Parts: sequence; structure tokens; C-alpha cells
Amino acid sequence: MAYNKVEITGVNTSNLKILKQDEMEQLFKKMHDGDNNARDALAEGNLKLVLSILKKFNKRDINMDDLFQIGCVGLLKAIDNFDFSREIKFSTYAVPMILGEVRRYIRDNNSIRISRSVKDLAYRSLKAKEELTNSQGREATIEEISDKIGENYVDIVNALDAMRSPVSMFEPIYNDGGDVIYLFDQLEDKKDSNTDWDSTIALNKALKSLKPREKNILLDRFIIGKTQMEIAEEIGISQAQVSRLEKNAIDNVKKLIK
Repeated sequence: MAYNKVEITGVNTSNLKILKQDEMEQLFKKMHDGDNNARDALAEGNLKLVLSILKKFNKRDINMDDLFQIGCVGLLKAIDNFDFSREIKFSTYAVPMILGEVRRYIRDNNSIRISRSVKDLAYRSLKAKEELTNSQGREATIEEISDKIGENYVDIVNALDAMRSPVSMFEPIYNDGGDVIYLFDQLEDKKDSNTDWDSTIALNKALKSLKPREKNILLDRFIIGKTQMEIAEEIGISQAQVSRLEKNAIDNVKKLIK
């Protein structure tokens, strides 16, 4: 397997088509008018988006064919639920949904092990959280934990999230001897939530205001899943410079979406 390349059985990834914006618009309109072929064309035209996400999980102990199928499930869900009238790119909406499907699959697969470095970061974060909480008399924030241990707060969130065990929606969370309340009773249906869309639009506008280099670094780090070292090698600067640019970009986005 070539470095940083995802190989899928039966799929010539080099020949996959990438849809242009106007083609996407036409296909979504046709799909909403009942054209099933348009849905298939949208899926085929976004397979490279799935592959770009899978690069983050391209390890020997993971079956990439299985992950590709799971990623395609997330892609189809994104296609079926995407509202093209919103001021947001399809990729911006689809990436979290595809990534979510892949991560859920990995968590449910007992043969997948969490790396030692991720575990170490999670344990250090939990220890710092406990110390800060005890000294401050309130629960510590991720930003405070980040400052204490000197790690990127996004990496801390991912590490803590990776250590959580999956919970069934039908897990009982309260029982007074009568009616049982399950987890799914407390889950909000955010499909039509304007709040999520408002936040996404605000984030999209904030990203557009960034300098091109800062924006590209954020997209490579948190959408594509590249490491700081990979980005540094690609654009010809040091890893420390990438880290500073990434931190500045995150700070600027936080200020713009407040």
C-alpha cells in the first residue's frame, strides 16, 4: 500500500469523478424531484470525499474495505438529509456525518485498539481535570486542561471521546419503580434545528475571513485529518510554525463566532 493512499478492493480510486458545484446543484434538484439516478450520481461523485476521510484511519489493523462501506453509508445519509437551499457547502455538512459513522463502527468493533498515545493523552487530561476541579471548586474546561498539560484542546477532546464506551439509546437512565426513562427519551431531534444551522453558517463565515494558509491548515487538520508534521512537509515550513498558525486560526475563529 502506498503511503497516505487508501486502496479499496474493486474501486479504481484514481478515476473517481469529482462533481463541480453547478453539477451538484442540478443533481440535488433532480433527486428532490424523484430521480433516483441523481442520488446515485451524487454518491459516486463524492466518493473521494469518503476516501479523504479514511486516510486518517489508514492503519494495518483496520479493514479499509469495511470502513469504505461504512463511510458510504454516512455519505448517503448526508445526501438524503442535505438542504441545498442553505448557505453551506455539501462537503461541510457531509464530513461530520461520514466521520461519525466511521467512528461509531470503530468503537463497536472490539478488534480495534486505541493507540497508547491517545490513551496517555486521555489519562493525563483526566488527571489535570481532577486537579483543576479540586483547586477551583468547579469543573475545569477543556481550554484550562489544554493550558495545564500543553496539548491542543481538539486533540484532548478526541482522546477523551475515544475512551468513552458506546452507550445504547435504549439504556435506562432512571427508574422509580414505575415508568422507565431511556436515553433516547432525552435526545433532541436536531434535524430541523435552526440553532445548528446558524452555528454552522457562522463557522463557515468565520473560516472565509481567515488568511488562506490558516484556513487550509484548519481544513487539513480537522476535516482531512492530517498531522501537523504532514502539513509542514507539504507546505515547506516547520511543525512548530504549523502549530502556531493552527492555534492563531482557532483563536480567530472563536472570536468571530462569539
